[in-house]
Amino acid sequence: MQKQTLLNIGFGNFVVSSRVITIVNPSSSPMRRLREDARQQGRLVDATQGRKTRSIIVTDSNHVILSAIQAETIGHRYISEEVDHD
Repeated sequence: MQKQTLLNIGFGNFVVSSRVITIVNPSSSPMRRLREDARQQGRLVDATQGRKTRSIIVTDSNHVILSAIQAETIGHRYISEEVDHD
């Protein structure tokens, strides 16, 4: 059985790294629409702990996760997780 690795998305919140499809910046209009559509469909997970949203993570289950950590920072964490476990 393959061991699942967790990706730290900030403030004690984690996602299973193998389920992550994309990590994006939330500032564009399409990303705002993505967030609102996910909210209306019950697929939104707010992991910002009340802080400003700085990245949006989309999973293979089509869930949309909001994080208060910069997309670039989470991307670096994701890459280092993949390198450590290869």
